[in-house]
Amino acid sequence: MAYLEWNDSYSVKINSIDQQHKQLIAYINELHEAMSQGKSKQVMGDILAKLANYTVEHFTLEEKYMSDHHYVDLDNHKNTHASFVKKVSEYRQAYEEGKFLISIEIMNFLKDWLTNHIMGTDQNYSAFLVAKGVK
Repeated sequence: MAYLEWNDSYSVKINSIDQQHKQLIAYINELHEAMSQGKSKQVMGDILAKLANYTVEHFTLEEKYMSDHHYVDLDNHKNTHASFVKKVSEYRQAYEEGKFLISIEIMNFLKDWLTNHIMGTDQNYSAFLVAKGVK
């Protein structure tokens, strides 16, 4: 059974963004599964690389939609994204330097991001962008 499952309360009603959020859930579940099998250290580098790529793709898309439609809180949203990128970069650098990383810390960080950002901050732009015709 998955650690986290997608449900409609996560939806921002924009298919491309919802699909990317579903991918974040998949990464969290991948890490959780590896941890439960005692393999988290073996898959950590791969997951951190996927997260780094995810942030570039996902944040670029969100920010483009917001910029194209003159979303008033774009700067704050960008700052939130920058904080996430910084944290993922810190985890990745520590991993590459061979420092001990607690997988549960990363998983909790991702879960908190999911609940606080996607269900909070992202929901704030949802109605605005949907009203502008973004699907």
